[in-house]
Amino acid sequence: MGIYLNPGNTDFQEALNSRIYVDKSGLIGITNSVIRTEQKHVCISRPRRFGKSMAVNMLTAYYSKGCDSDKLFGNLKISDDATYKKHLNNYNVIRLNMTDFLTRGSTIHEMLDYLCRRLLHELKKSFFDVDCFDWNDLISVLEEVFDAKHVPFIFIIDEWDCIFRVHKHDLDAQTTYLNFLRDLLKNKSYIALTYMTGILPIKKYGEHSALNMFTEISMTDVREYAEFTGFTEDEVDKLCKQYNMPFEETKRWYDGYTLHGVSVYNPRSVVMSMTGGYFSNYWTSTETYEALKVYIEMNFDGLREKIVRMIAGESIKINVGKFQNDMTTFHSADDVMTLLVHLGYLTYDFNSAEVRIPNSEVQQEFINSIEDGGWEYVMNSLRLSDELLEATLQSDTKRVAEIIEQVHDENTSILQYNNENSLSCILSLAYYSVRKNYTIYRELAGGKGFADMVFVPRKCCQSPAMIVELKWNHSAKTAITQIKEKQYMNCLKDYAGEILLVGISYNKDLEKGHSCLIEKWRKGNDI
Repeated sequence: MGIYLNPGNTDFQEALNSRIYVDKSGLIGITNSVIRTEQKHVCISRPRRFGKSMAVNMLTAYYSKGCDSDKLFGNLKISDDATYKKHLNNYNVIRLNMTDFLTRGSTIHEMLDYLCRRLLHELKKSFFDVDCFDWNDLISVLEEVFDAKHVPFIFIIDEWDCIFRVHKHDLDAQTTYLNFLRDLLKNKSYIALTYMTGILPIKKYGEHSALNMFTEISMTDVREYAEFTGFTEDEVDKLCKQYNMPFEETKRWYDGYTLHGVSVYNPRSVVMSMTGGYFSNYWTSTETYEALKVYIEMNFDGLREKIVRMIAGESIKINVGKFQNDMTTFHSADDVMTLLVHLGYLTYDFNSAEVRIPNSEVQQEFINSIEDGGWEYVMNSLRLSDELLEATLQSDTKRVAEIIEQVHDENTSILQYNNENSLSCILSLAYYSVRKNYTIYRELAGGKGFADMVFVPRKCCQSPAMIVELKWNHSAKTAITQIKEKQYMNCLKDYAGEILLVGISYNKDLEKGHSCLIEKWRKGNDI
């Protein structure tokens, strides 16, 4: 075994030894299916702390000739796969973490030269009996070793994109690096499989579209890899039962990445929460919120308004196709939001082409990022939300109308004032604190139509449910009447408690344009 050539299974053994190990070995079945095919090059990009390195260690342990891993995998899901024995420990694996080489030289050329010399050193030790023409030429040595031994190589490269994150503005360094990867990996018979991981998809420009031999798996298109992107709902449910943690609250904190119909949770945060016994902002605490703040302050074509709408709980339509797969080339709000998807701050719905903030953990990171720098009115609206909720529960319609009017007035610089969609966003922003104890539904089907907003109390909350109907240039009483006539209460057919019917209206021609009416209702009769 070596450091980079056939490094063995020690790192994966540590994962199995951990308090929590979730079996993701089914991933091996997918990689086995593409070995020695035209799809043998795979690039996986996903946010930090989403299990990329664990997968790298698992694949290394499974494929590497430098160890016997049958005891590690014999009880895992992959052992039931028809290809399990065929590929187990049958390849020469070269595993690289590109961050290991970043400081090995002052230039990209020096870094790559060091990388090549390290690999050649280990290759020469392991294959000293092969008569290589030039032991200083990495590609030539790999070709001759394969020709002599008839055992192909598997390249497993972690943090492949660190060059693009550290050398954001050095185009020459990026080009040199892409040339290196292309020459090393493309059209090489000595390669059975390439598995690369990083945060960003492959940077493509000019002639370097030649790296399109990779099948790219990203947070905007996970293809068949969805269940291996994070923890699934079933996996988290089992962990909650094992560690006696409330599933509903775990879902609120760490769920929200919906990838091709699979609900995906942040793995690191779930593990930290289960083992620690409480909920907190674990994932984003590994990096200062300033990293997010830099991007959301780029106010391309209404980006700030879109951020506010997402904080309020809305989804935003975007075009991810123009993103240049780097951290510096931005021409629109869509480019910035697409980067935030790859960084894990937003989740992308492939079918609707919409993004949103995935969960409470990330939501708090957005709040931290807007506490100053021109977002003061938004923050004030969020601070008022507790008072607004209490006023609603107490049926203090005057105070409810006053708070909504204040929130509406203070955010006119960001959101269009006389717009029905804007009013809906304002209400979501004003009722921000509701999500702590309620599940929020927008345009929820019930009775003879769709209720504008429905707040359903979580299991831990004893407060009544609420149905909120908005009216533009109509009275709040009209809103209440619509709730009753269209029987929106039927959307809560599985709920047996008290319901507040909340009618909110805005009339732009009145001095006090906002009004509110609240009625209590219980199945069977009005109260």
